Amino acid sequence: MKMIKEFKEFAMKGNVVDMAIGIIIGAAFGKIVSSLVADVIMPPIGVILGGVDFSNLAITIKHATVNSPAVVIGYGRFIQTLVDFIIIAFALFFVVRAINSLKKKQEEAPQVPPAPSKEEQLLAEIRDLLKTRV
Repeated sequence: MKMIKEFKEFAMKGNVVDMAIGIIIGAAFGKIVSSLVADVIMPPIGVILGGVDFSNLAITIKHATVNSPAVVIGYGRFIQTLVDFIIIAFALFFVVRAINSLKKKQEEAPQVPPAPSKEEQLLAEIRDLLKTRV
């Protein structure tokens, strides 16, 4: 029972829940970027390069036979995945850059020292009175 309790405490910590939400959103973002690359960016690039569809680019190592499928190196999918990665990395760069600039602005803001407590004020008055007596 103790192990189940420990696991429950671990799973319900804020960091674990935040991480799970981040992973789910990241997966959804990855699908959006994959669609953007496959359906919006790559077709014009293919037209510019003479109608090349990157997803179908491959090198056949062994042709298909009756008993076995063809062995191919699908470098077109790799190119498409590489473009996906570059777009995701670029988007994350801008997110991190924005967060860092917000932190920098917050750090640059002058820190107002807290007002002295009543005890400190009284002690300062006593100190000042003692200075005038001497």
